[in-house]
Amino acid sequence: MQSQDVAPRPAPASGSAADPVVDVEQAEAALVEHYPRLARLAYLMLPPGLGRNRRVLTAHALTQRALPRGRATTPVIPAQASGREGDPGYAFVRLQVVRTALEAGLPLRRRAWPKRSQLPPLLPQVWGLRLFPRSGGADELALDQALSALSGPARAAYVLRGLEKLPDDAVREVLTAAGVDDVDAALDEAASVAERSALLDSPEFDPCSLQARPTDLMRRRQHMKAALAAAAAVAVCGALLAMPGDGWGPDGAAAPAYAQNPAAQAALDPSLLLKVPAAAWESSARTDFSVWPARGDLTGDSALLRRALAVWARPGETVQVSATPGTPSGGPSGPPQLLYAGTVDNARVVILYDGLRIVRYAEPKDGTKGAALDFARVDGADRAGASAVVLGRADGNVRYLTAPWVTKAAERDLMKPGSGATALPLTDGTTAPLAGPAQSGPCTSWNVLQLTDTSGTRLLTDLGELVPARLTTGRPGSVKDASGAQGLRAWAPYACSLGAMRASGVRGVNAWAYAAQPLPDASGTADWVCTRAETWQGGGERVLAQFRTPGGTYGAVAAKAENVPSCGAKDPQVLAGVLWKSAGGSWYLLAAGSKGTSSISATGDVGGTARGNLLAVKTKQGAQAGLKGTLEDGRAVSGLR
Repeated sequence: MQSQDVAPRPAPASGSAADPVVDVEQAEAALVEHYPRLARLAYLMLPPGLGRNRRVLTAHALTQRALPRGRATTPVIPAQASGREGDPGYAFVRLQVVRTALEAGLPLRRRAWPKRSQLPPLLPQVWGLRLFPRSGGADELALDQALSALSGPARAAYVLRGLEKLPDDAVREVLTAAGVDDVDAALDEAASVAERSALLDSPEFDPCSLQARPTDLMRRRQHMKAALAAAAAVAVCGALLAMPGDGWGPDGAAAPAYAQNPAAQAALDPSLLLKVPAAAWESSARTDFSVWPARGDLTGDSALLRRALAVWARPGETVQVSATPGTPSGGPSGPPQLLYAGTVDNARVVILYDGLRIVRYAEPKDGTKGAALDFARVDGADRAGASAVVLGRADGNVRYLTAPWVTKAAERDLMKPGSGATALPLTDGTTAPLAGPAQSGPCTSWNVLQLTDTSGTRLLTDLGELVPARLTTGRPGSVKDASGAQGLRAWAPYACSLGAMRASGVRGVNAWAYAAQPLPDASGTADWVCTRAETWQGGGERVLAQFRTPGGTYGAVAAKAENVPSCGAKDPQVLAGVLWKSAGGSWYLLAAGSKGTSSISATGDVGGTARGNLLAVKTKQGAQAGLKGTLEDGRAVSGLR
């Protein structure tokens, strides 16, 4: 039986003589330093029933109102605390956040004035936009649903345990100070939810990293017009209805704003969805998503398809919407193509394609609460780019839907090129679950998907989006898939750097070994590799220049840049440098340019020039240097940054 929220008791007027005294400046310093964490605490403790937009704004409002009006005391500092937990200012503002978050979850009562935290926040306020954190996976959704079933005190206890890592005695002190009557009942109820503390740090619960979507534009426009013309509404409507001829509107031959658009109506009709024959790809000149057949066990479920189309056109407040950078999230302009409709783990999933975007709609098997809508831009996809899409993620595993021309699927660890690939069964194009790349903690492995078709074998990696990214190697302009032995060895030391490419709309990542440099003091030869991530939107490219010493397990990032042509097909040139300490204890500035670099010069704290594409200058630890290079054709090139 679900316990009921308990009203927090009023806080004591003052602390005991032993309680630390906190002044406004100390509390403000703690609030500013730990603001993202405090806002996350408030967001997690607020009832999910508020809706994600109001929950975000309320979390910020409660956090910003946590400052004391003058000097105050705080009784809640766990024993043997250090760092953040040993700061009385942090303990005070955290207590205020917990107390007001519990108050915000209380129901409004008749004949009683509501508390300030129970009302929509006056500040901060955002007009014309809905704000919400980035959508997580199935694990985050399950945890959010589990927390929504808890009472307010139990939810607070769970968050203090999992996010703040407080022992039960410390949690009991915080809740007691916040005014909770039955702390033991709250702790017992919180223990009924499986411990998933790592998920509490997910972007799903971060109110400081937000996505924005417009509010109901038509309703907003109608309200604005009504407010401006309320006194003359009847007269104006009568004049418009009686006006003869073409009228005086600026839209020419357009239908009235309230008219039904046939194409928009057709886009919501599941019976008009385009379903491509299973063998269409074999005779078509195109090999992209447009020739994928409709697959899955629910392709005939009209009710599910109708819900998916309706949510795509008009996502409600509770729908978790995400889109890769540069991807429009508006409704379809006409009937889209159905790629998949079926059951995936504990969800019903529909995947649609409109020529520009892949759209995935997912809802729990036992209802529609917690539905999610994801968009990914895929215009210009070729055979390799249209090889697979993500069906779902659960428990750290990824399940893919592969192209109809894929004949084999396997998984392999990119960091172990000699370990071989493990076959993945394919059922109507759907793979068995594949362990995804590690999201947190030390990077000791990086699992990728290996697909084989009549044109060859390629590697794809999950970067947290609907469409996996293709991995290649070679000089820009003449790259090839990284599935061969040489490509696997080239990628192994740099696999973990792929984590920096997540959630960027990445289409493919290329690794190019552009230089090999003999090290001073006879320390062997180091490798210089440039990794470049190309995106579907054609902007936001990310470039990393990496340096690896002989025998090193990982490459070290020496330089990085965004939105630059370096290391790409348009400008296959790169120059980067690094400070390196030899085995003998001497420090050097090492720099390397790509083939075609005639000279390199160092500026700043280090002076030196070398002919060719390699530079090694003795220097000291912490030296700051700039790099300039000259190409064989006379062009100047600067260090990557």
